[in-house]
Amino acid sequence: MKYWILVILLFAGLALKAQNVLSAEAQLSLITCGPGEDELYSAFGHSALRVKDSQQGIDLVFNYGIFDFDQPNFYLNFARGHLLYMLAVNRWSDFFRIYQMEGRFVREQVLNLDSTAKQKYWEFLVWNSAPENRDYLYDYFYDNCATRIRDGLLSALDSASVHFKDKPHYQPAKSIRELCDVYLAQQPWGDFAIDFCLGLPMDKRADAQIEMFLPDLLAEAFEEAQIEVGGERKSLVLSDQVIIPQKFSPEPAGINRPFFFSALLLVLGVLATIFTYTNPRALRWFDALIWLITSLLGFFLLALWLLTDHQAAAYNFNILVFNPLLIFPAIALMRNKWSSFSLKLMRYTPYYYALLLGAWLFLPQKMLISLIPLVALFILRGWYYYYKRSQF
Repeated sequence: MKYWILVILLFAGLALKAQNVLSAEAQLSLITCGPGEDELYSAFGHSALRVKDSQQGIDLVFNYGIFDFDQPNFYLNFARGHLLYMLAVNRWSDFFRIYQMEGRFVREQVLNLDSTAKQKYWEFLVWNSAPENRDYLYDYFYDNCATRIRDGLLSALDSASVHFKDKPHYQPAKSIRELCDVYLAQQPWGDFAIDFCLGLPMDKRADAQIEMFLPDLLAEAFEEAQIEVGGERKSLVLSDQVIIPQKFSPEPAGINRPFFFSALLLVLGVLATIFTYTNPRALRWFDALIWLITSLLGFFLLALWLLTDHQAAAYNFNILVFNPLLIFPAIALMRNKWSSFSLKLMRYTPYYYALLLGAWLFLPQKMLISLIPLVALFILRGWYYYYKRSQF
C-alpha cells in the first residue's frame, strides 16, 4: 500500500496552482494497482487518484502512500506507531512506468462528476497537497492510501450526495484478520508476523466502511456507489478499464511454513526428551533458550500493546502463549539455581498450557494454528523439568 520509492518524485518540479479551473473535459479517476510479487508492503495493492485535463496540460497522480525515511526519529516513530505519511503529487507517466515495470495491474475508474464537483475535488486535492497539509498519521486499517481517497471525496463534496453500499463485499462479512489472510496467502511468514503482532482488534468484523482499507475493495465500493445530483442518483463510476494487465499471478504458498517449522521443533523436542530422558542436564541450555526466547517475545508483545499507539496490537492473546513470566525458569536454568517461585511456575506450566490448548478454539481472538506444536512442546518440556528436577 505504500510506495516510499516514489518520494523521489515529490520534488520533480510539479507546480500546482489553486486558481487553475478545470475544463469541461477534465477527468478524475480512482487508480487501483495490483499486489506486488515479493514485498509484504505491496501484497495489498495500492490506491491513488488521477486528475487529467488535456486542455490545462494536467495529468497528475495524487498519492497518499508516501513516507520519508529522513523524517526526524523515523524508526522510533515507526516503532511507536507515529509514522507520518504524506500526499505526494507525481506525473502520471512516472507513476504508470513504475507499475508497468513491475508487471502489476493498473485499473482506472473515471468518476462520474459534474464540472462543479470536479472543481471542488481538485481544489481540495491542491489544498491537501500543500506542505502544511499533506502529512497525516498513518493507520493500517482506518487511515491509509485507500481510505484517504474515500474520505477526501466525502470531504470535498456534500457527503450526503455520495452513497456507498451498506453491505460488505464478503458475505458473510470477514474480520480484518481474515481479509489480511486473503491477501497474504502467498506470504505465509508475513501473514504469521501480522497475526502474531496484532491482537483482538484485528478480529473485528469489517463492515462496508472498514473493508475499504483494501484498494481492491475500495474499487468495488466505488463501482457500486451512487452520487446524487439535483435529486437524481447516478453511478459514481462513469467508465472502468484495466490499463495494465497483471503479468504474474500470486500463488498461495502451499505448505504452512510456520506450522511446519514449529512442528519440526516439536519433533526435535520429543526426540531429544526420549534420548536424554535419564540425563536431564543434557538439554539444560536448550530449554533455557526456549523459555528465554518465549518470555522475550512476550515482553515484545506487551510493549507493542502498552507502550505504542499501534491500536491493532492491543489485547493480544498471543501473550498467553509467550508468557513473560517464563523469564524466571529461563534464569533458573542458566544459573542452575531454582527459587521457590520458579519451581511453582514450572510445576503449573504444563497444566497451564494444557488448559490453553483446550480453550484454543474458544478464545475471542483467532489464534495461530502454527503455534499449537509450540504449546505442545512447552507442555512436554515443562513437565519433564519439573519432575526431573531432583536429578539436576
